[in-house]
Amino acid sequence: MRFGGLAAVNDFSITLHPGELVGLIGPNGAGKTTVFNMITGAILATAGRIIWQGENITHLPLHAITARGIARTFQNIRLFSDLTALDNVMVSFHHKLRAHLWDAMLGLPAYRREEHRMREESLEILQEIGLAHLALEKAGALPYGRQRRLEIARALATRPKLLLLDEPAAGMNPQETMELVELLRDLRDKYSLTILLIEHDMKFVMRLCERIKVLDYGNSIAEGTPREIQSNPDVIKAYLGSQRHA
Repeated sequence: MRFGGLAAVNDFSITLHPGELVGLIGPNGAGKTTVFNMITGAILATAGRIIWQGENITHLPLHAITARGIARTFQNIRLFSDLTALDNVMVSFHHKLRAHLWDAMLGLPAYRREEHRMREESLEILQEIGLAHLALEKAGALPYGRQRRLEIARALATRPKLLLLDEPAAGMNPQETMELVELLRDLRDKYSLTILLIEHDMKFVMRLCERIKVLDYGNSIAEGTPREIQSNPDVIKAYLGSQRHA
């Protein structure tokens, strides 16, 4: 991915296997979020290919990629702060509505049935994520850690097969972080998810991820298990042992 003369992502390649928990780490400015933006169609790669389940999705728009089972959260929370937690999740179901616009405008039975189904499924997701008791609270009034969880719930409502999490533990206290580790493992198993995440909390990454990819200045510099990454001299130099703020 090039922005004018700047190569934000250059020599990068990764293969994800079903059911994996994979971490993507690297210093600030390494190109991690740009990778997520390319995978999800938020920006279009200027070179290379993105293959999803045998299909070239490199230049598909965001909504088409979401429909194929790829969802994400964002580094900066993007909830509808004036809507309830329940409504935030329900919004993500609307792209799957089978009822027509006129059904909704006239309040016809077909739409009411769909709306009831969306509500029930949204409540189930909130229950799974540990937020069912806050379903009717406004999203903007929730503590920061619970807003992070709500973003994950909203992504789950699109029924993804691949879930991309951009700094899911940011702003969480140590207790919330450890609870998130267990939650993501449970969600992976319950929903048969593949999870790729960006995170700067190295304890969180090492505890959760089964495989880690390291990106530096847009280039892949290492890949391996948490133990292998911790002892890799290139990673220690570029990231773990660096004086740069991560």
